[in-house]
Amino acid sequence: MKNASSQTYAYLGPEGTYSHEAALLFRARAAEKHEPGERSDLPKLMECASIPEVFDLVDRGRATFGVVPIENALEGSVNETIDAFSFTSGAQILAETVLDIHHNLVVAPGTTLEDIKTIASHPQALGQSRRWLQANLPGRASLATTSTAEAVRFAVGAPGVAGIGATLAAQQFGGELLAQQIEDHFGNQTRFVLIGNATCARTGNDKTSLALFMREDKPGTLLMILEEFAYAGLNLTKIQSRPTKRALGDYMFWIDISGHVEDIDVKTALDCLRLKLRAVKCIGSYPVA
Repeated sequence: MKNASSQTYAYLGPEGTYSHEAALLFRARAAEKHEPGERSDLPKLMECASIPEVFDLVDRGRATFGVVPIENALEGSVNETIDAFSFTSGAQILAETVLDIHHNLVVAPGTTLEDIKTIASHPQALGQSRRWLQANLPGRASLATTSTAEAVRFAVGAPGVAGIGATLAAQQFGGELLAQQIEDHFGNQTRFVLIGNATCARTGNDKTSLALFMREDKPGTLLMILEEFAYAGLNLTKIQSRPTKRALGDYMFWIDISGHVEDIDVKTALDCLRLKLRAVKCIGSYPVA
């Protein structure tokens, strides 16, 4: 294992996003496992422009770890992440964390609600704050940005503009929180995963992610898959289908199950499935958040 100073964490940028916050959290947890004298020697963070770039850096060994979003409570699975795991990357999930997503109205210091003429943010954040904006800033123009962090950075330097973003972004760019937690739906959370070219030892409270590929599309295939897990007494915590990108109507299944790949019941179920499916790809066994 590399020492802390030579490790790197690639994440979906820019700085001030929730992905950046998740990367800081994973790095802090890793630092807690080192001796006190080593904590100041933190691994470096590498900002990436896209989710595929994060995977590419990890796969090629240019980053020790990667941090990517995989699921949101409101928007569902992050398909770019699911597809990278399933089709192009050999990286494994090593850990997961869940962040509460709170949208804040961020402005340049001294700005009031009456000063605001334009609201900038990522389209998802604008949509998720629609009711608050209609009640408190009706009729203002909206400006779509590539990220919530970019919206905050722009707003802090532009008179009359407010950005919707995270508290971290306000701190990063010197913005003022004019209103906090303006999202329409409370309970919005995003699950992030730490990826790398390694495996995790079983802890007794683990989750295993799988990509399952059928030999052919025929009636009863999904039932057969589910029966193998049922016979083994395994709980499925997630199941979804994704196109394999080979032909129209050709799908694979992404499944999360409770347990570790080294557990005898998990191992038995996967061995049986390997006899019946075209491919069973284990994406990682890791501690439950």
